Amino acid sequence: MTNSKAEPSPQFYARMGGLAYLIIIICGAFGELFIRNKIIVSGDAMATAHNIASLQLLWRIGIASDLIMHVCDLILAMVYYLLFRRVNKNLAMLSVLFGLIQTAVLVANKLNLMMPLFFLGNEDYLKVFDPHQLQVLAYVAVKAHGYGFGIGLIFFGFECIIDGYLILRSGFLPKFLGMLLLIAGLCYLTNSFALILFPAFSDFIFQIILTPTFIAELSMCLWLLIKGVDITKWNRLLNNNVQNNNFQE
Repeated sequence: MTNSKAEPSPQFYARMGGLAYLIIIICGAFGELFIRNKIIVSGDAMATAHNIASLQLLWRIGIASDLIMHVCDLILAMVYYLLFRRVNKNLAMLSVLFGLIQTAVLVANKLNLMMPLFFLGNEDYLKVFDPHQLQVLAYVAVKAHGYGFGIGLIFFGFECIIDGYLILRSGFLPKFLGMLLLIAGLCYLTNSFALILFPAFSDFIFQIILTPTFIAELSMCLWLLIKGVDITKWNRLLNNNVQNNNFQE
């Protein structure tokens, strides 16, 4: 008997995941590299506060871009589950849980980017503070966002490691993508724990891990978007799962 509720093609999932990943990359790069990297002056609270105050709309656009990215994080996590549950349902669900925690942490962390706008406003209750104090508080909030981002990436690092393993086991995606994601996950974990344990070296380590993580994520994005999954191997895995279920019954 055929199932009247036919499941969408895995290529549909792959294309949806690839598109979500592309939006994640674009929005993430836009908010961090093209907005905050231009506004934040490292070690200079006064200059950073001046830039934020004079470019408030651009600062808000950066926050909105991040939130769009995090919405797409959830879409990608769902796509990964729909694809990799055929390989190992428990690990696929664990990957989703790590992704949900990562997204929750990073979304809550956006409040740290909103705080400078409050500190640098013109409200009467702020007049009890010296302007320099408010500039320092705004800069501290920006620094806190950097640490919050690093904490969120701990969970993303574990998610990448799990997804990399599932790709290696799947057969319907190339093994090099799995290896790249495994390496990216280890890089993210190294960077985040270095930020917490050895902050003096975190900038140096970040420069090292930036290239392999970018290559891994861009490769995964483009493969899902352009190539998708190997349908023959997907169907073979699906048939094996059906046979195993029938045998168990």
